[in-house]
Amino acid sequence: MSAEFAFQRGLVWLRNDLRRQDNTALYRAAKSCRHIAALFIACPQTWRSHDEGDPVVAFRLACLRELQQGLAERNIPLYFLELPKFEQVPKALTQIARRLEIDALFANAEYPLNEWRRDTAVREALKKIDVPVEYSTDRTLLPPGAVKTGSGDAYKVFTPFKRAFIERCGGSEFAPLPQPRVMDEDKVWPSWIAVEAAHNLVQTIPDQLRGYGAVPAKNGQLLGWKPGEKAAAKRLRQFREDIDGYADERDFPAIDATSRLSPYLNCGAISIRQCVHMALQLNAGQWTGGSDGVSCWLGELIWREFYTHLIAAFPRLCMHRPFKPETDKVPWSYSEADFKRWCRGKTGVPIVDAAMRQLNQTGWMHNRLRMVVASFLSKNLLIDWRWGERYFMQKLIDADFAANNGGWQWAASTGTDAVPYFRVFNPYSQSKKFDRRGEFIREFVPELRELSDDEIHCPPPSADYPPPICDVGQSRKHAIEVFASLR
Repeated sequence: MSAEFAFQRGLVWLRNDLRRQDNTALYRAAKSCRHIAALFIACPQTWRSHDEGDPVVAFRLACLRELQQGLAERNIPLYFLELPKFEQVPKALTQIARRLEIDALFANAEYPLNEWRRDTAVREALKKIDVPVEYSTDRTLLPPGAVKTGSGDAYKVFTPFKRAFIERCGGSEFAPLPQPRVMDEDKVWPSWIAVEAAHNLVQTIPDQLRGYGAVPAKNGQLLGWKPGEKAAAKRLRQFREDIDGYADERDFPAIDATSRLSPYLNCGAISIRQCVHMALQLNAGQWTGGSDGVSCWLGELIWREFYTHLIAAFPRLCMHRPFKPETDKVPWSYSEADFKRWCRGKTGVPIVDAAMRQLNQTGWMHNRLRMVVASFLSKNLLIDWRWGERYFMQKLIDADFAANNGGWQWAASTGTDAVPYFRVFNPYSQSKKFDRRGEFIREFVPELRELSDDEIHCPPPSADYPPPICDVGQSRKHAIEVFASLR
């Protein structure tokens, strides 16, 4: 074995990090091992129990297929293994490591509770056969736990977290890591993979998994999103040209002014470092100041970081529990009829209905509207926020547990640094402010297209459109009274 390599054979366990460029685990494996292979393990029963839906899983598999082709160009085979549950992963990896004589396992860390438990079990299992496991920080800029208050606790409020985070980052440029080197082709690798069939390892990545439906693709795109690392890089380049206007235009759903990178960030087709590096380059290395658009977007990326740090510090967030325990006493409504109307975009409130139909048709929803519909469900309808959180996880192509949980608890006033309970989004004023001409409403609620710009926000009685599901003013007052009684 060459002296430059610490290990002969390394295995890279891919999860939500489906790219060649700037992939910490892949890079470190290629630097440390003479030969590497990649493995992706699908666990559809566990994914379903986590409420991950068809869109996010289909997009993940599509990005994985594109990555497989890219890795093949560097003589790195990518294998696929389907196991029903996370609990089966440690034993399977132990068997693979033994039979294939793997010297080290490399992966990027994941932070939700069940993923953390799985990874801890894998480390312990492989330790018994003397195979070291290295988990790298890759999904976040800083490892959860790296940003603490003066008393050593995790931050519970975003603004001081943001200040401490920026201070901790210092002058870091977060330059992306290069792609792994091209592996040498020799006689060692074929002999290693000869027993793949005995472990149900395959090199054909399926279009769908047991218990999941295939999402229709059109022109190589799923729900309008082209999968893969190349598409993600192209989207980042496009956004680079428009980022200066982000702060002024990001709240208007009829304008394509957001980055639309969330599906790629979620499955790891692009890294958080690549995004931050681009923004800092444009802003002379500044996190704040400079371009309003750049600094605003960087702030949004820090929100993403904050929510991931939170679930690592407070595992109860992964247990369907509110951050504020007293809010579990809210007498939530569990009206299935009201919930179905919300899900289908049939509430009789145009901006809410347009947003929900956008979600159902495209697998994505504009961020301003995510706040509006979440507030409407949890405050005006007083339906348990966990129902909405679950529906989003099932329908979003960018369904990220930490961000989704954080956003829902923020809107429902149950989370850390949440919107005060007495602040309830008025969907009509939100509609008039951010979709003044009704362009977005007309796109997704076609039965209202012929109404005037004024009427479209609060339509007159019509046979073609349902009356409002609730009185927004009265339901707001009731929600405030309910939350006030908890104090």
